[in-house]
Amino acid sequence: MEHLKAFDQEVNAFVDYMFGPRDARVRGWLLLDSYLPTFFLTVAYLLCIWLGNKFMKNRQPFSLKAHLIVYNLGITLLSLYMLIELILATWEGGYNLQCQNLHSAGEADIRVAKVLWWYYFSKVIEFADTIFFVLRKKSSQITFLHVYHHATMFNIWWCVLNWIPCGQSFFGPTLNSFIHVLMYSYYGLSVIPSMRKYLWWKKYLTQAQLIQFLLTIVHTLSAAVKPCGFPFGCLMFQSSYMATLVILFVNFYIKDHLLCIFKHWNLQ
Repeated sequence: MEHLKAFDQEVNAFVDYMFGPRDARVRGWLLLDSYLPTFFLTVAYLLCIWLGNKFMKNRQPFSLKAHLIVYNLGITLLSLYMLIELILATWEGGYNLQCQNLHSAGEADIRVAKVLWWYYFSKVIEFADTIFFVLRKKSSQITFLHVYHHATMFNIWWCVLNWIPCGQSFFGPTLNSFIHVLMYSYYGLSVIPSMRKYLWWKKYLTQAQLIQFLLTIVHTLSAAVKPCGFPFGCLMFQSSYMATLVILFVNFYIKDHLLCIFKHWNLQ
């Protein structure tokens, strides 16, 4: 136990050395004071994928219909809460859309930070997306893009909450919460066969995600063009990370459409 405490102190001393002083307003919040829980949960997630696929190799897939409806409804409601709360909090704080610093909005900044903590925590809940794919033997859905996105977002948002928990950080989660309302409502309702014909927005989901990433990059870079005191390095990192998602999603989108075209030709 003493070795683990010593290791924890060394890891946290290292991240503090790399990124500087943490934001005191989030000290003591669940999972934030130490990086190890976030790291170990991510490792456990990756192990679950690897071991789960081995476990399911010679077994029949689980249906999990009721579980999927409840899970997706829960994520939809959480995303809707975060979307509404972020809009109200940033409106109350008079947030500047082009660039918003970390300290000028007072209590509204704390309100934003509290919502962004839920956004961070939602990323570990969303690990269940992949676990459901494993248990249902939907291996084609467990792509590099899928795993990369889930694993990195949880870790990146641990850093965001510790160093930049409000201000300019609000924009991406606001857009993403809106996209997740569309996505998870679709996933939940598509489990019910009679509902599938009404889910017209399915074909727009990938395009909507790409638009989300591009808008986030533009919003991030706008703060670099007209600075307001938000850390420049964080802006550059976020833009670079979002660019990797754009590249991976474009690649997925092209492959998905080519597959649809080939299937159409084969049916003719």
